[in-house]
Amino acid sequence: MSLEDKFNNAKDKVSGKAKEVEGKVTGDKAREAQGKGEGLMGKAKDKLSEAKDKVEDVVDDVKDKFEKKSEDK
Repeated sequence: MSLEDKFNNAKDKVSGKAKEVEGKVTGDKAREAQGKGEGLMGKAKDKLSEAKDKVEDVVDDVKDKFEKKSEDK
C-alpha cells in the first residue's frame, strides 16, 4: 500500500469519526450516519489495498517461478 493510499484512507477514517461525533453531539442522525459510512469506507479501502498487495505478491512469485523454469531449460 502506498503512502498516499494510507494517508487518504486515514483521512477518510478520521473525517468520518469527526462527522459521526458531530452528529451525535448535535443530534443530527443523518450527519452521524454519514460519518459512520465515511469511516467504514476508509476501513474498506485499507482492506482492498492490503488484498491488492497480496495478489501482487502472489503474481510476482508465480512470475519468478516461470522465469526460473525458463532459465533451467
